[in-house]
Amino acid sequence: MTNTTDKKIGISRRSLLKTGAAAVGLAAGSGAITGFPTIWAQNPITLRQFGTGVSNLNAIADKCKADLGITLEMTATDSDAAAQRAVTQPDSYDIADIEYWIAKKVYPSGVMQPMDVKKLKYYDKIVPLFITGKLTPDSVIAQGTAPHTVGFVEAQDAKTFAKEPTQWMTMVPTIYNADTLGIRPDLVGRDITTWADIMDPAFKGKAAILNIPSIGIMDAAMIMEAMGNIKYADKGNMTKEEIDKTIDFLIKAKQDGQFRAFWKSFDESVNLMASGEVVIQSMWSPAVAAVRSKGIACKYQPLKEGYRSWGGGLGLAAHLKGAELDAAYEYINWYLSGWVGAYLNRQGYYSAAMDTAKQFMSEDEWGYWVDGKPAKGDIMAPDGKVMEKAGAVRDGGSFVERMGKVACWNSVMDEDRYMVRRWNEFIAA
Repeated sequence: MTNTTDKKIGISRRSLLKTGAAAVGLAAGSGAITGFPTIWAQNPITLRQFGTGVSNLNAIADKCKADLGITLEMTATDSDAAAQRAVTQPDSYDIADIEYWIAKKVYPSGVMQPMDVKKLKYYDKIVPLFITGKLTPDSVIAQGTAPHTVGFVEAQDAKTFAKEPTQWMTMVPTIYNADTLGIRPDLVGRDITTWADIMDPAFKGKAAILNIPSIGIMDAAMIMEAMGNIKYADKGNMTKEEIDKTIDFLIKAKQDGQFRAFWKSFDESVNLMASGEVVIQSMWSPAVAAVRSKGIACKYQPLKEGYRSWGGGLGLAAHLKGAELDAAYEYINWYLSGWVGAYLNRQGYYSAAMDTAKQFMSEDEWGYWVDGKPAKGDIMAPDGKVMEKAGAVRDGGSFVERMGKVACWNSVMDEDRYMVRRWNEFIAA
């Protein structure tokens, strides 16, 4: 993956619309016609995108180039580095592919511009979780930085978040999931049913948690409540006293030798589990699948207290304008049009526009990944390798079962700076 500060500015979209070729290109971009390049093929546009490795995927850049003629230059970082870059290097990117807890830190700084929902072709297809905070009308809004709480601003020039949906969206949601503990069922030796199980002395030196403060603290909160050590007023917005109690608990557990490691990247978590150095840890669903693809038993374990969830989206840099801004909107509309959503679904994530993704998946794929049904045939990974054998059922069940049991979202608290300082003390202890 590369990054460059070079910018290729094409002529304005308005002038191009006067030509028949442009009309054909726009139709191709909308999906009405296939096999034709869009206006961006004749007038090259490069968009620089950065974000976590979860969704900055070469296959998406390749497909975008083929379908739209827009070149995506992607740079992958970890979550903390993404948050820092968004604020400190605003001229180094055009598209910020970041998580919603990062947006809470970044957006008020003025380095991003909101999107006009009237220009979002698939806005009405976005899962209501990102609009109202509820998956279904009866859903309870989870604690933490729920995406809808930082998803809108009141006006085009506003830097504070709106309490209700407006015409101006801070980011277009793209990817999300409900996370829990990954286990090696061949090595743990018993059923795992609760977040508290990660602290079982039987797993001393073979447990791991995620070392990204805004995420790891929520794992710790789920563990603490499951153990009966504390009942948070709002685990997504702890008081200093609650933070102290949580971190002090983690420090003692670390000093007692409970943890083997604290991982930051997808690959780290896969290697820890595949090697058997760790048998239980906070984990991402596709990482579990990656371990299984090596022929090693690994399971994403539903827990009685529910899931810790996260979501990410695409945001526009404040400096974008003209043809580049037009291209960014077209890219975002393409992103939600189905192909990318299906690609993400096949990795164990969820698309923000499930209806369009369904059109790019077979009935059996949709049944396995989304409806929680046993696979009728082998389930293939995006790279064409067999991921699951016929008869397999996805860990955690259906989309509604998983996302309907979200207990909290990754979070930025009012006492965030204090929490991060205490978290770093825990890691250094």
